[in-house]
Amino acid sequence: MLNKWLRDVSLSTVVAGFVAVLVGFTSSAAIVFSAAQALGANEAQTASWMWALGLGMGGTSLVLSLWYRQPVLTAWSTPGAAVLAVTQGVTLPEATGAFIVSALLIMGVGYSGLFERWMARIPLALASALLAGVLARFALDAVGAVGQAPFLVLSMAVSYLLGRRFFPRWAVPCVLAVGMAVAALQGQLNAAQIAWAWATPVWVSPEWRWGAMVSVALPLFIVTMASQNLPGVAAQRSAGYNTPISPVIGATGCVTLLLAPFGGYALNLAAITAAICMGREAHADPARRYTASAAAGIFYILLGLAGASIVSLLAAFPKALVLAVAGLALVSTIASSLSTAMKDEGHRDAALLTFLVTLSGLSIAGVGAAFWGLLVGIVALWALSARKA
Repeated sequence: MLNKWLRDVSLSTVVAGFVAVLVGFTSSAAIVFSAAQALGANEAQTASWMWALGLGMGGTSLVLSLWYRQPVLTAWSTPGAAVLAVTQGVTLPEATGAFIVSALLIMGVGYSGLFERWMARIPLALASALLAGVLARFALDAVGAVGQAPFLVLSMAVSYLLGRRFFPRWAVPCVLAVGMAVAALQGQLNAAQIAWAWATPVWVSPEWRWGAMVSVALPLFIVTMASQNLPGVAAQRSAGYNTPISPVIGATGCVTLLLAPFGGYALNLAAITAAICMGREAHADPARRYTASAAAGIFYILLGLAGASIVSLLAAFPKALVLAVAGLALVSTIASSLSTAMKDEGHRDAALLTFLVTLSGLSIAGVGAAFWGLLVGIVALWALSARKA
């Protein structure tokens, strides 16, 4: 498997993997830190969380991508971290027990095939609209970043257009290089704040309390499946990949189970960062894009080993640069998803509603917009079909 990857890998896929990791860490690392602190984790335990999550994401992304030779990228559960960050009255050992229960539930719906059978019933138009709605938020944030750093973002946008015109395969690497160069010239790269240190795993013995199961385990399981794995599968299907869902979801639950005592609270399929690895900018040949997610896995492992200190490295990049490179890297994927979503006239209205609700960022009962967007689309599709009948 490794020899095959070495033959297929290219600079563009490595850069795509790096961008995916950059976006993944910088966009939500602060939420993960807040979650750890809300549960009473000390500095060493917080670093252990980053170690566990980094190795978990990296190991699953690398192994699954090489095994299936398809871009399979995993991530930590950002909405799950948000749920943990507002949790009160739960100790870290009790939360660790809840992480284990949530992992067992994910393994159950994964290996049993229940989640895959449910996903197989979702039309491609709705899946594509769901993905477009999830990704479009990043594109809008990139546009909004012009107000924060106009010269930086506009320079990156111009480099993207020129790259797409003259060397489309290298457009995103060019955007990243230009952004880093401009940020350095403007003194916005805070390299002096970087502090290096290796992470050490810290074991937390789980404790079992019914209240923690209800207030932590179930919400963590629900938001991870509805707000993370659901759009993650949609991203794969929309990009034309048919990676087996059940063993992949089951594997994320299994690795979460192993890493839960060290802070690996929830792993799942990635959607936004996975789309970076599955787009044309990663590689013109879809069969070789798996090397991008495998490269991302290696980067995640390195970041996990460095622990919390690596966040200071990623924090050296200005926020506007991260927003811009993420938004520009996803432009073609958003366009392709919208095209697929609107292609079938019979599904067009339902797909549009799915896109709009998902894009809205609506959150009810801790469940994110991806779930509600898909639910609205399914109801609309049923209502329209019933009316025609």
